[in-house]
Amino acid sequence: MNPSSAHPSEQKKAVLVTGAGKRLGREIALQFARQGWQVAVHYGRSQQEAEKTVAEIQGLGMKSAAFQADLSVEAAVSALFTDVTQQFPNLSCLVNSASIFEYDRANSDAPLTGKSLLGHMQVNLLAPVLLAQLMFAYQKEKNQTSDSMPSVIQLLDQKLINLNPDYLSYTLSKAALASSVETLAKDFAPHLRVVGLAPGISLPSGDQSQQGFEQAHKMTPLGQSSSPADIANAAVFLANANAITGTTLYVDGGQHLLPSSRDVMFKTN
Repeated sequence: MNPSSAHPSEQKKAVLVTGAGKRLGREIALQFARQGWQVAVHYGRSQQEAEKTVAEIQGLGMKSAAFQADLSVEAAVSALFTDVTQQFPNLSCLVNSASIFEYDRANSDAPLTGKSLLGHMQVNLLAPVLLAQLMFAYQKEKNQTSDSMPSVIQLLDQKLINLNPDYLSYTLSKAALASSVETLAKDFAPHLRVVGLAPGISLPSGDQSQQGFEQAHKMTPLGQSSSPADIANAAVFLANANAITGTTLYVDGGQHLLPSSRDVMFKTN
C-alpha cells in the first residue's frame, strides 16, 4: 500500500522498533513505513545504519527519527521511551526486535557465565519488559478509544519449542520473554495487546557462511524458512490484528516441527 492511499487516521499511527538500524529490525521498520506508519528507529551503536533507515522511511513520505539508547541500562530504556513519545505522541505499537545473540553452551569450551547470562537477560528480557510496561502506562493514561488496539510485539525464536543446547544464555533469555507474552497480555488488557513473533532462520548469523545459511534455510517442511520480508509482513499484520493477544505467531516455514539436537547453523558447512 502506498502511504498516501492509507486512511487518514492510519497515517497518524506510529511505531517504535528497537534495533531498527540493521537486520530484521530494519526490515520491520521499513515495512511499517510502507503501510503508512510513522517510525521511531532505535539503535544502540549502529548510528550510520539507523540514519540510513530513517532516510529511507522519510523517502517514503513518512515521519521518522533515530533514537540512541543502551538497552542494558535501565535509565536509558526509560529515557528512550520518553524521548520517543515526545516526538511521536501517537505511538500505537512497540516492536522489541533488538537482542544479543552470542554463543555459549554448558557442555562446551564456551560455557555459560554470569556475565553472559546477565548481559543477555538485560537486553533480551529486561529492556523489552520495561518498554512494554512504559507502553502500557502510556496507553492507559491516554485511554483513547479507536478502531486500532495498541500492541507490543516481542521478537522471539522458533527454537523455543524446538530446544537444543546451543546459545544457552540467548535461549534462556528468549524463553523468559516468551513467558512474558501471556502474562503481560493478561495484565495489560484492555489497554494494550501483547503478542510474540517467532522467526525461523532468516539471515546469516555469526560466522555462518552464505552457503551454510542457504543450506540451513532449506531445512524445513516447506523447503524454506522465513525471509526478512516474511517477518516484517507478520509484524505489521499483528500490529493491525485487534483480536490477537497473549499468543505467539511462528513464521518459520515449519522449522519448529523438525527436532534438532543442535542449532541449525551447526548442521551446515
